[in-house]
Amino acid sequence: MRQEIARSVRAIATALLVAVAGFSGCHPAALGQGKPDLQLRAPGFPNGEIPKKFTCDGDDSSPRLEWSAPPASTQSFALTIVDHDAPVGSFVHWVLYDLPPTTRGLPEGVPNEDQLTDGSRQGENDFGKIGYGGPCPPGGSSHRYTFSLYALDAKLNLAPRATRSQVERASKGHVLAYGELVARYGH
Repeated sequence: MRQEIARSVRAIATALLVAVAGFSGCHPAALGQGKPDLQLRAPGFPNGEIPKKFTCDGDDSSPRLEWSAPPASTQSFALTIVDHDAPVGSFVHWVLYDLPPTTRGLPEGVPNEDQLTDGSRQGENDFGKIGYGGPCPPGGSSHRYTFSLYALDAKLNLAPRATRSQVERASKGHVLAYGELVARYGH
C-alpha cells in the first residue's frame, strides 16, 4: 500500500513539474533579456472582458489591438494569445510574427491567411487552423486569455504556419521589450 501511495505521489509530482516547466517557458522574461516596457491595449474590451463577437460564440474575429512604441532597435514583433485555464493546459489561440517594426496595432478582423499584405506571418493555433481562433471555453466556465507582444531585435523568418513553441524558440535571446494583456471570457 505504501509503495502504491509513493508511486502516486511521484507521478503527481512529476506531472506538476512538467506542467510548471511548460508554463514557465511561455513567460516573456524566459525568452530573453526583454523588459516589460510595451503597453498593449484592446480598446474593445470593457473592464477586461472579451466581447462575444471576438469568440466562438460570436463572429470569431480578432480584436483591435494597439501598443506603444518599441525600442529603436526593434526589427519585428511577435504576438501570441494563450488560454492558461484550458482543461488541457495552455491552449494557443493566435500566433502572429514578423510584424514590421513600424506597426503600432492591428485592426479588428485580421484575415486568417498564412501571410498578410505587410509581410507578417501567422502560425497555427491549437484549433489546428491558421490565424486567430477566439475564446471558446467549456460551458459554465470563465477563462483568462493572455495576449503577449514581443519587440524583437531580429526578424524570425520562419515559414508561415509555425507553432507557438517554434516562435518562442526562435525569439529566445532576441526580446528587447514585451507587453501583456490579460482578458476574461466565460459563459
